[in-house]
Amino acid sequence: MTEERHPEEQILQEGDPDTTGHTWDGIKEFNNPLPRWWLWTFYLTIIWGVIYTILYPAWPLINSSTAGLLGYSTRGEVAQDIAAFDEMNAPIRAEIEEVELVAINPEDNADLYNYAVQGGEALFMTWCAQCHGSGANGIAQGNGYPNLLDDDWLWGGSMDEIHYTISHGIRNEDDPSSHYSEMTAFEGLLTDEEIGNVVQYVLSISGQDNDAAMASAGEEVFLNNCASCHMDDGTGDRFLGAPNLTDAIWLYPGDAEGIEHTVRYSRFGVMPPWSEEASDAGRLSEAEVRSLAVYVHSLGGGE
Repeated sequence: MTEERHPEEQILQEGDPDTTGHTWDGIKEFNNPLPRWWLWTFYLTIIWGVIYTILYPAWPLINSSTAGLLGYSTRGEVAQDIAAFDEMNAPIRAEIEEVELVAINPEDNADLYNYAVQGGEALFMTWCAQCHGSGANGIAQGNGYPNLLDDDWLWGGSMDEIHYTISHGIRNEDDPSSHYSEMTAFEGLLTDEEIGNVVQYVLSISGQDNDAAMASAGEEVFLNNCASCHMDDGTGDRFLGAPNLTDAIWLYPGDAEGIEHTVRYSRFGVMPPWSEEASDAGRLSEAEVRSLAVYVHSLGGGE
């Protein structure tokens, strides 16, 4: 018994010298040679690819790549462009370094102020936004990264004070001139009852809901253990970096749980020094630090 085949299957089986023997839905695939122009173009691209890998950086090595006979480098081009702009901006950078910080303002020198603010913003986005947020609001209140938009400054918010903080940082081991303060961890120094009472007292002076009886007992604990830094009225001491406990601005969580954690275990936020002139660990030139200080001050929180 002979099996009846579909005509297309017979074409596939029998073959055709003018086709590849393949067919789809009745459409045959012709066995024609590629156009010569296409073949020569393809060969030329192969030749060009080989020449390119010889002349330009191409083949990856373990720690680098082949440099190429021409020694071309996109990094070199970028370095040249940066050097050209540095040379062009050298006079205004020198002026930023020489004048007093307070003189860099829109009233006295609009061009200098605009350059400092624009440059400072670029530096802020590169080096500072990771902690302070792209909007300089500290990412979120209570996370340990200061909001630079409000009027609460632990180490002062004047132009000179901001400049000093940027230059030397806070509580770091790289710069001996760094701002430094350290809160005592009262775990083991105060009883659980005393800690609970002083937490309620801090809630009371900051205008939050609290247990009045515990807060009353916590006032004495506060005066004996906390007032030396935070002052008797809890308004803090900028010189020591002791925050004001009477407002609604909190560097760390300001609820009962957060305050208790701070009292028991303390906090120790660190900011690196940024001035290359003030510390070997610094990254920014004096002109850049000054531009950054002007920008931060211009955000509205500076004094």
